[in-house]
Amino acid sequence: MTAEALSKVIVRGMEEKKASKIQVLDLRKIKDAVTDFFVICSGNSDTQLEAISKSIEEEVQKVGEGGAWRVEGKTNGEWVLMDYVNVVVHIFIQDKREFYGLEDLWGDAQTTLVN
Repeated sequence: MTAEALSKVIVRGMEEKKASKIQVLDLRKIKDAVTDFFVICSGNSDTQLEAISKSIEEEVQKVGEGGAWRVEGKTNGEWVLMDYVNVVVHIFIQDKREFYGLEDLWGDAQTTLVN
């Protein structure tokens, strides 16, 4: 599966659990980018962050892809990072998302706002 197709599956998992401010950052044309895509969203609580990450895992498995290479942050309840190698997922509590400003750090990326 291409990274672009995987990012769409991940977005579907986010939408299933009512994630807000979903953005897909295409980093493929940026020299020395760490991955092909960032998929970023926000949730309102640690419970919702957990539900979003679980939904993403389920959607990815439904299409026959393996689990994330690495998952970080599930215990802190503020920022979950899911690394699918060519697609990296960031699920934030809103104030942490604003603090880290990944969209600004990767401002050269082509950005698609999903909702």
